[in-house]
Amino acid sequence: MAKTKHPRIEDYFNSSSIYDLMESSMELSLVHCGKEKCEPLHSFKGKRDEYIIHFVSKGKGSFSVDNKTWHVSAGQMFIIYPDMPVFYIADESDPWHYEWVGFKGTHTNTILTHCGFSADNPVIDIEDIKTIGGYIDNILSLKQFSFAADLTRQGILLELLGHICELNYKNTGLPNNLQISSNIYVDHAIDFINRYYGEHITVAAIADCVGISRVHLNNCFKQEMGVNIQSFLIDYRLHQASLLLTNTNFSVTEIALKVGYPDSLSFSKAFKKKYGSSPKYYRISC
Repeated sequence: MAKTKHPRIEDYFNSSSIYDLMESSMELSLVHCGKEKCEPLHSFKGKRDEYIIHFVSKGKGSFSVDNKTWHVSAGQMFIIYPDMPVFYIADESDPWHYEWVGFKGTHTNTILTHCGFSADNPVIDIEDIKTIGGYIDNILSLKQFSFAADLTRQGILLELLGHICELNYKNTGLPNNLQISSNIYVDHAIDFINRYYGEHITVAAIADCVGISRVHLNNCFKQEMGVNIQSFLIDYRLHQASLLLTNTNFSVTEIALKVGYPDSLSFSKAFKKKYGSSPKYYRISC
């Protein structure tokens, strides 16, 4: 089987295509979606089987769970978790108008954490409520029960949740407030390095690809690998170089270029620092 040819690093960031996405399993299903202009004191009390996010576009009301009450107004959203008793009610003088989406999925808690929600923080400000309304309208425009329409609705739901995630990242700076395993970021970074170590990639480019700051990615590597990401990248390149030295007839200059070094001098210096001998002597001794 022919080996997959990955795009060059400049193509990865500058082209109109996107390559080599890592496989994921969201298993997210849209259950229901709608919009409502509530009458004064319109209320709900009870439990739901699915997750539901309400987006308040006008007016106000209150939302209660676990003996805690939040006063919610236009430009905010609140989450209902499955099997959790809740009570919410529209204001008597200025009843809220809201849109909502209800959904289920095996990784829903992770998604909601990225969005900024938690059981202790079920109400969040959202600055562009009109954009959210646009997503809801797009879902509601698909009335057919066809497979194609179902896929499209699911896609819009993912796009909507992705938009909320991006807003949360923007507002919080990501992801010190998120309880996400650091090995996820490390896995993505190593996958990127494996594909592009022969290009002139930088730590900044890797962090940009993974979607977190350089500082946070560096901390993840220290936690998971015991070294910072710059050291890991250097070691990775030099390990690949050692394999080329012992298994191929490429010249030292050719190998330097293949593992991302601009010239044989800087490569030889780094190689000797790691392995205690020059590339040429290493090849002979092995």
